[in-house]
Amino acid sequence: MGRRSAGQVFGGVALAGVLVATVAGCGASAGDDRHPEHRAFALRGHTLTVDSDDSALEIVAADGNKAGSVAVTRWFQGSVVVGGDPKVTWAMKDDRLVLRVKCSGIVADCSAKHRIEVPRGVVVKVEDEDGSVVARGFRDALSVRTADGSVHVTDSTGPLELRSQDGSVRAEVSSRRVRATTVDGSVRLELGAVPDLVDTRSSDGSVSLALPHASYRVTTSTGDGSVNVSVPRDDSSAHVVSARTDDGAVTVRTVN
Repeated sequence: MGRRSAGQVFGGVALAGVLVATVAGCGASAGDDRHPEHRAFALRGHTLTVDSDDSALEIVAADGNKAGSVAVTRWFQGSVVVGGDPKVTWAMKDDRLVLRVKCSGIVADCSAKHRIEVPRGVVVKVEDEDGSVVARGFRDALSVRTADGSVHVTDSTGPLELRSQDGSVRAEVSSRRVRATTVDGSVRLELGAVPDLVDTRSSDGSVSLALPHASYRVTTSTGDGSVNVSVPRDDSSAHVVSARTDDGAVTVRTVN
């Protein structure tokens, strides 16, 4: 082995010290961004797809939002010790809002959050590869899919289709049609109106439904867990409820 100079040894030790210090202090939080950016994007139609790769999302149907315009607020914190500077981009392509985070290198630590305000009368579809999704206020159809993160919807009456690959799915809404699925996590729904259809499924987690007083056509199944159904049951009811899990408890009860 060749001999290394004292400068090379010192440089290696110094770099190692920087990396250790950075790792010890890592944990970027978008909430620490005190100066978020704001931008409005024109929306010509009545549908919007939110396409995000690595960000927490808050989607709001807002009465005060200008028709034909989507208002976006962005919070971002990030650092990369060795590699390119982290950055975030946003762009509207037809009816698709594309949100991207670039954060790669040695000891890369980034966090992004977007709040998206959508005018009433717009059907929204959310596709998030990595991040939680919170949504509220929707009278029109809302579809949410996240590969890694939780989904939580409140104060909505429009049809819902909610899916997570790895995270819980929750909703406190008055929607009459709800489909909620997760591969790894629990499903929790509380409905303020008698639904026409509720279809829920978890591969690994409990399923709990709280429904207004009515008679329901209920189907339940679990591979490993208890089943407790306390709502009135009627196999001829027009109100159809399905609650299934491969591993976990199933509860279908009347809202207190």
